[in-house]
Amino acid sequence: MRTKYLYWGSTSLVALFMMVSATLYFVADGPAAAFKRLGFPDYFRIELGIAKLAGAVVLVAPLPRALKEWAYAGFAISFVSAVIAHAAVGDPPSELLPPGIAFALLMTSYVTYHRYYRPESPSDDA
Repeated sequence: MRTKYLYWGSTSLVALFMMVSATLYFVADGPAAAFKRLGFPDYFRIELGIAKLAGAVVLVAPLPRALKEWAYAGFAISFVSAVIAHAAVGDPPSELLPPGIAFALLMTSYVTYHRYYRPESPSDDA
């Protein structure tokens, strides 16, 4: 039962974080300025926003495992890339914290996803 709650809790937080982040990419000025400061073209903000929305849906919807694996991989690459991009332009550690926390939540979701849907033993759910 604990695995189920960890899985759905962490997955829901990742999906919510991605949906809010993606929405802000489309409607707020701050993310556009941040992308410019990081040296990314504006179209990348739109692409990433669409990918984040799609990935969030894939994580929570009852879709094939292969799609979920791609969503996990895409988010992992995105979070690690965000840390690298912010560090590369000399941003303070506080700017590295959100993608770092998101990565930790994603890894919790990923590990518990595999435990929840493929239990190793009956005691795993205790």
